[in-house]
Amino acid sequence: MCGIVGYVGKKQVVPLIIDGLRKLEYRGYDSAGIAVVDENHVLKIQRAEGKLRNLEDVLRHKPLDGTYGVGHTRWATHGRPTEENAHPHRDCTGRVVVVHNGIIENYLKLKDDLRAKDHQFVTETDTEVVAHLIEEHLKQGDSFELAVRNTVNELTGIFALSIICADESDTIISARLGPPVVIGIGDGEFFVASDVPAILEHTRDVFFLGDSEIAIMTRDAVRVTDFQGNQVEPERQRITWDPIQAEKGGFKHFMLKEIYEQPRAVRETVEGRISLDTGRVFLDEMKNLTESDLKNINSIKIAACGTSWHAGIAGKYMIEQLARINVDVDYASEFRYRDPVFDENTLLLVITQSGETADTIAALREVKERGAKVLAICNVQGSMITREADGTILTHAGPEIGVASTKAFTAQMIALYLFALYLGQLRGTLTPEDSKRHAQQLAELPVKMEHQLNEADAIEDLAKEFFRCTDFLYLGRGINFPIALEGALKLKELSYIHAEGYPAGEMKHGPNALIDERLPVLFINTREAGNRSSELRYEKTHSNIVEVKAREGIVISVLTEGDSMSSVVSDHIIEIPASSDLLSPILSIIPLQLLSYHIAVRRGCDVDQPRNLAKSVTVE
Repeated sequence: MCGIVGYVGKKQVVPLIIDGLRKLEYRGYDSAGIAVVDENHVLKIQRAEGKLRNLEDVLRHKPLDGTYGVGHTRWATHGRPTEENAHPHRDCTGRVVVVHNGIIENYLKLKDDLRAKDHQFVTETDTEVVAHLIEEHLKQGDSFELAVRNTVNELTGIFALSIICADESDTIISARLGPPVVIGIGDGEFFVASDVPAILEHTRDVFFLGDSEIAIMTRDAVRVTDFQGNQVEPERQRITWDPIQAEKGGFKHFMLKEIYEQPRAVRETVEGRISLDTGRVFLDEMKNLTESDLKNINSIKIAACGTSWHAGIAGKYMIEQLARINVDVDYASEFRYRDPVFDENTLLLVITQSGETADTIAALREVKERGAKVLAICNVQGSMITREADGTILTHAGPEIGVASTKAFTAQMIALYLFALYLGQLRGTLTPEDSKRHAQQLAELPVKMEHQLNEADAIEDLAKEFFRCTDFLYLGRGINFPIALEGALKLKELSYIHAEGYPAGEMKHGPNALIDERLPVLFINTREAGNRSSELRYEKTHSNIVEVKAREGIVISVLTEGDSMSSVVSDHIIEIPASSDLLSPILSIIPLQLLSYHIAVRRGCDVDQPRNLAKSVTVE
């Protein structure tokens, strides 16, 4: 969850690392630090508690200079978020420094062993142990590379490490077991980072370090080995993201920019994957998942976390309706703590924006060990999950910097919709006419999204009325239920207002007790004209709206344009364009994202970096 940036080359390292850390601050903002080696081979460190700007203030008064070094922005796990506990951490000699993302589970035992050898520790962190272990191996005559290799083989847990030693000129060694590490390849220079945006301005040629691999970078070359010292040939790739995509582009916040990028993310996720003429879906990234494999599956289990879990619930409705396959949805964080039933005809579908979510990786590996097939929906090509899954459907959302996911969520739902259509076509549950109708509805979706975003001022006005509330209730039925969950999650993530999402039919089983004249209750009650099940769901949810009004609750309703029933009994309405039942949730979530954003801004919250949260949860 922390951010790491390192550089070795001819450029001045400090501005480059600080710029990279700025692009990674979404991964953690409890403290930040930087270490460089100057021309006299002296290692120097500056650190600061709090956000990166505090470190920048320190550097203005006490500048550093050098052409290789490492930097870090921290999301605290072991040790309080103080300057003392900020990375980089050094050994006793002050010649070795380490930055770390992850958790060293056996650090207390290692610390006791090292104390017995006269090592003195000055922080509460698990990371400091790594620097001292390397120092101990150097004392025993190991080379820098061998000292790092011997150290990582003593560690238990998950980690991404970048290390420099003042005695080893122009060298950075990085190691991975769990959290992501990307190596950037330049002309006479090399970069290391936790995520692509940190180095995209300088190079698009990268490779992702695999688990149990070490990269040794100098000005002249990069070499990769496994933890046993065997040479590894990394798989290089070229990143196609435009660096400008990772900047704010004139918007006040990254999150707002990313909300407005959703029509483009949908277009690019669909592009080249569906024929408007025939409605046929083409998914060419399946690798080891054949059409025969998919035809034979009789059940699907979805594992995901947070917003991706909500996308998975929406995907359940899509797949069951279009492909007629039973789907169960699990929290990935709970998946490994039970004994899920799998056979050769069960498919695990994992959903993750980063491809590095620790719990989701654990679920994938649990199933792979049983010989079952795994399909991934992911936004980052080359990430751990895309490499380990049997097949991947990439979402083309581009880099998402805001901690609260927006465009990645809608792109995930589009990927699920495409997969549901693809399965339905393979299994013969969709006629050619059905497929063409779905393809046309999908083609019309981005224009409808753009229409919504052009009418967003009304949502800001609504935020003015409700930003002082302390509680919110979000309700929906059927495929609108996961949108209620996601709307509530966005509000509590961004504004710190307590919010809960429920199926509307569960109101009588407890939540009715919460309703009074101060509680806003937000309903998602859209309908598809001519769709019998959609009309039934609408009518039942309308009854819930009437019940809330009878108990003096404040009703905000997300409705299809032209609604003449629920609109009459609602205190406030948010209209969305008419759409098919399975695609309307993508239109419904946009105003809920905007409402959460504007309420949070009015409350003075940091919408891009909410407290206690980080973008990629790479530790359990």
